[in-house]
Amino acid sequence: MRSVNHSHRRERLLLGFVAVMSVPALVGCGNGMYSLRASSAAGKLEQARELGAEQSAPYEYFYAKEHLQKAQTEAAEADYSDAIDLAEASEKYAEKAIDIAREARNGAGK
Repeated sequence: MRSVNHSHRRERLLLGFVAVMSVPALVGCGNGMYSLRASSAAGKLEQARELGAEQSAPYEYFYAKEHLQKAQTEAAEADYSDAIDLAEASEKYAEKAIDIAREARNGAGK
């Protein structure tokens, strides 16, 4: 019986150790996911700016810009879940701004 209790104790210690060691990895994943989303959103926001979305799609452009800035603030506070959500919203609206700006350019060229 003694070896069974000793074995369970060792398993619990091992599981506790694994759980504690996993926390930094999970935090790192949030940071990594945020970095990918923010980078993509920033690239699309820049593309929208180059297409003139500040004038042709101001709502979408500035919505995307403000959400990206808020995402950066949340990430700086290590709130990666909110930062990721905000970066995703930024990317979505930057894409809308790109579409509207392209339509405006194509319509002006006709």
